[in-house]
Amino acid sequence: MSNGKGGFIGQDGLNAPDEPTDVTVSGGVDGVASVAFTAPTDVGASAITGFVATASTGVGATGTSSPISITGLTLGTAATFRAYAVNAYGTSAASDATSSVTPAAGRAIFAGGYTGSDGSNVMDYITISSTGNASDFGDLDYKRYNHGGFSSSTRGIVAGGLALPADATDNVIQYVTIASTGNTTDFGDLLAARHSHSGCANSTRGIFFGGNAGGVDNVIQYITIATTGNASDFGDLSAARYALVGSLASPTRAVACGGSTSSNALVNIMEYVTIANTGNVTDFGNLTAAASNGNGASCNNTRGLIALGYADENVDTVDFITIASAGNATDFGNLSAIRKYAGSTAGGDRAVVAGGDNSGALNIIDYFTITSAGNATDFGDLTVSRGRISTMSNSHGGLS
Repeated sequence: MSNGKGGFIGQDGLNAPDEPTDVTVSGGVDGVASVAFTAPTDVGASAITGFVATASTGVGATGTSSPISITGLTLGTAATFRAYAVNAYGTSAASDATSSVTPAAGRAIFAGGYTGSDGSNVMDYITISSTGNASDFGDLDYKRYNHGGFSSSTRGIVAGGLALPADATDNVIQYVTIASTGNTTDFGDLLAARHSHSGCANSTRGIFFGGNAGGVDNVIQYITIATTGNASDFGDLSAARYALVGSLASPTRAVACGGSTSSNALVNIMEYVTIANTGNVTDFGNLTAAASNGNGASCNNTRGLIALGYADENVDTVDFITIASAGNATDFGNLSAIRKYAGSTAGGDRAVVAGGDNSGALNIIDYFTITSAGNATDFGDLTVSRGRISTMSNSHGGLS
């Protein structure tokens, strides 16, 4: 029992629960933070009915279990967080304060690509919740395209691809700190040099699906994003394929979409894995059309958008799925222009699709509101026209 240190003034502190322990905070992007905690073992004189999480800046939220999401944080203003337990007799004392988090706007980074005549080492970025042209972020280690990428809330990853001018397949993994502009840093190596693979991530683990490693591959590999080092084997796709339309992730599930087989046949297959558990894929359903060389996939934490790219010819079609529920994709809307090889990512409930190729490199950036089916809206332009780029975001669906 709380034994006098528990409840607020005017409540029965002796019968209120003890405070939560092990309280931590993550996120902060777009003014949203997640407060995790361990419920107290001493619940007081009656069962716990809920929990409260508060920020030192004055906002808070309630929930029935850990974690609790707090919205409305002020961008650029540091905050610490505390948690409380509640029962019929009152509210516990405050937990110890967490470390400080400074909320920031959601940022998307577009890395590398192919300009139509040469590879690019350019990285540019946008603030996802606004509109406007991209700004310079820094440089990749060298010019590369057909590479894979993903991110946590703090760190962006790019891996593999074709390296120009030698046009050799690479196994190098590099990273950036998303909140700080600058060049990439070495992370480790893929299991084998490869290109035309697809990547996605939740807040801790990133996954690469398939690709071409001197031959079409069915290998799935993963890294722990916060810890530099080489990739590890995760499991296998149902069949070897490369040039996937894209892949996307919720906090628990990663979905790989479309692609080409070793005989260059287009497929409409969607398959998924549970990110926390290594193993082979499970069937999810089908895209609305067989497609490869895609414009990418993006999501909030419930709905995924897949911009098809090439389906016997370049297309502007965008599909959507509900990530938690296996089943076939449904038509969502259209891009602003027919293309393939664009890059897609998301922040909050907005998806952005950048660049691409339709008989020449494009600098177009489109956006969609993920929760509302419909066609793309103009966002702005990349700093350099290019396709086959890799994308990262500190506020995509896998981090929710």
